[in-house]
Amino acid sequence: MSKAEAPTKNQNPLLVLGKISAILDSFSLRQPVLTLSDIRESTGMPTSTVQRLVANLVGQGFLDRDGDAFRIGMKMAYWAAPATRGKEILDVINPLLADLRDTTGETACLFRAEQQYRVCVGMAETRHALRREMHLGKLAPLHAGSAGRVLLAWNPDLLGTVLDAPLEHFTDATITSTEDLRDAISRTRADGFAITTGERESGASGLSAPVFDAAAGLVAAVTISGPTMRMPRSVCEGWIEPLLETAERMTRLIGGRFPGETVASRS
Repeated sequence: MSKAEAPTKNQNPLLVLGKISAILDSFSLRQPVLTLSDIRESTGMPTSTVQRLVANLVGQGFLDRDGDAFRIGMKMAYWAAPATRGKEILDVINPLLADLRDTTGETACLFRAEQQYRVCVGMAETRHALRREMHLGKLAPLHAGSAGRVLLAWNPDLLGTVLDAPLEHFTDATITSTEDLRDAISRTRADGFAITTGERESGASGLSAPVFDAAAGLVAAVTISGPTMRMPRSVCEGWIEPLLETAERMTRLIGGRFPGETVASRS
């Protein structure tokens, strides 16, 4: 940093660091490219401050120019790599499940597809006495419940396999029509999440979102689940943003990207 760019004696370095952090937090996988106006609106900082700090961040390689806009610089990815290298994906993701559990008060789980089932591979259990029965390793059908819907929505081959077999009936809300399931899967892909009530268990609700790897392939579904008496549709809809933010943070931490986001667009 040059003398002209160095903080003045009256500036608190921690305050400057906080402003830089706010600028970097403005970027997300859903909004990877931002203009100065976007950053100013996100941070609430004066235009002159945003211009000065962004110029410094570009100069240091923390941000890259993208035409008249900006994106996170590859230097940040270089620094981030040692944080996850040598760690299992679940070691990285489990703290985020706990954060999601603490935000909502309900059980947060991670599901992966295994053949024609979904299996719980990560969990932060609710502290409520009344809870849905769930444990690591538990198998559940793919066609019933929000997690299964997400796992099928971004895996057309698996969806075809599931649709070729009879769809088992569990409750009055279980989808057993292949046409209805196709429609539900299409809505999930369009929305980027799924909310279900009582499909596998009566009186149980869930909402799920996808987590992707570096090739934009589906890794897992992150899910909030609990009794419908605490999780009616209106409550689930209020948790969509925390759920999507968690799924995005998980995708980031494992070096993933969303479908349609090219590698070139991140460099």
